[in-house]
Amino acid sequence: MVKVTLVKSTIGEVESVKATIASLGLKKIRSERTFEDTPALRGKLKKVEHLVKVENV
Repeated sequence: MVKVTLVKSTIGEVESVKATIASLGLKKIRSERTFEDTPALRGKLKKVEHLVKVENV
């Protein structure tokens, strides 16, 4: 399991980064979601690693 927290705003980011954050279900700063660790999730997190904090649960 992986806990993902949005720590930085998406203002000024390109649309594809905003769409990736939305697909993760993160809306506001400090919003959190927990996911199963999959290769698809890891690819999304790699794209937005500068905006999120990732913790193993």
